[in-house]
Amino acid sequence: MRDQTAPEPEVIIPNLHWNFSGVTATNRMVAPRMAAMVRVGWLGPDRPGGVPRLSFGDFLRLRFRSGGGRAPVWHARRNNEMIAGLVFRGLGWRLRLVFTSARGGSHTWITHFLVGKMDAVMATSEDAASALRRDSTVIHHGVDTALFRPPADRSAAFAAAGLPGSRGIGCFGRVREQKGTDVFVGAMCSLLPRFPEFTAVVVGAVGADERKFVSGLKARVAACGLSGRLLFLGERPAEELPAWFQRMTIYAFTSRREGFGLTLLEAMAAGNAVVAARAGAAELVIDPGATGVLVPPGDAGALASALEPLMSEPALAEEMGRRARTCAVEVHSVEREAAAIVEVYRRVWARSPC
Repeated sequence: MRDQTAPEPEVIIPNLHWNFSGVTATNRMVAPRMAAMVRVGWLGPDRPGGVPRLSFGDFLRLRFRSGGGRAPVWHARRNNEMIAGLVFRGLGWRLRLVFTSARGGSHTWITHFLVGKMDAVMATSEDAASALRRDSTVIHHGVDTALFRPPADRSAAFAAAGLPGSRGIGCFGRVREQKGTDVFVGAMCSLLPRFPEFTAVVVGAVGADERKFVSGLKARVAACGLSGRLLFLGERPAEELPAWFQRMTIYAFTSRREGFGLTLLEAMAAGNAVVAARAGAAELVIDPGATGVLVPPGDAGALASALEPLMSEPALAEEMGRRARTCAVEVHSVEREAAAIVEVYRRVWARSPC
C-alpha cells in the first residue's frame, strides 16, 4: 500500500481469478487512476503498473494491525470476491465491503444473498442495477482513450496485419451464442461477396462448451467460400487488442445479452464506426446516426442492412468514427469512471468506525 501521507481512503482491489477476463481488464484499466486519488493495494495476479502490490502476507498483517484508523474498503467484482470479503471479515479483518455488478438479467440466490451483505453496491448500467434488488450507484464503464486511440494511418495499420483486402470489419469478444457471433457471421456471408476490399475478423476466446458452435460457424463460412476473408483469430493477448481495433474501419457489437459491453467504448475510442445491437449499454453510449447505428439483437438481416451503407461509403464510416472518438474522450473516459468510484469509496469509508 502507499504511505500514510497519501490521501484516504484505503482500498483493496482483489483479483481472485487466475485467468485473464473482462473483469480483470476493467480492474487493470481503472485501478491506476484510482491509485492517484486514494491508497490502493492490488491483491492477486495481473497487477497493472502504477498500483502497489498487496501480497497475501501484507493482507494477513492487516488483520493484526494495531492502532486506530478506519476500515479498508474491499472492492469485489465477482461472487468469490464477495465471499472472500465476508469470510475475512468474519475472521476478524476490519473491512468495508463494496461490490460492482456488470450483469443484467437474473441472478442466482447466492448472488442476491451476497449483495445483500455488502456495505455499498455499484452497477455498470441501469439494467445491471435493476437486477440487484437493492439500492445501487450506477457508474458506467469508461475507456482508456490514450491506449485505445485512432491510428495515424488506418490503411497502413490494416496492411501491417497482412490480411487480405484493404479494410477491416471486426467483432471481438468470447465466441459464443450470447455474444451473437453467429449473427455477425450471417451478416458477413451476405455482405463480403459484394465488398471484396473488406476482411472480417473475429477475435475472442473459444471455450470448451463453444467448440461445436464455432465449428458450425466455420463450416458455414467455408460453404460461402469466405474462409480466407472471414477469419477466426482466437484469443489475442490483451496488449494486442488496441492494435486490432486500429486495424478496423467498422466494428460490429452483436451481443444478444450483455451487462455493459466495454468493446463498444474501445471501438469508439479507436475511431471505429460502430453498428451495435441494442444490448448492454449500447443505447446509453451510442447516438444513433452520429456515433453509431443501433439494430435489434439477434437479427443478422438488420445488422447487414445497417453495415451496408458504411461498407459502401468508407468516408461515411470514417466520419462516424471521428465523432465516436470525440464522444469517448469527452463523455466516457476511464478517468470519469475512476472519480465516480472513488466517491463511493469515500462515502463508505466515512461511515466506517475508527
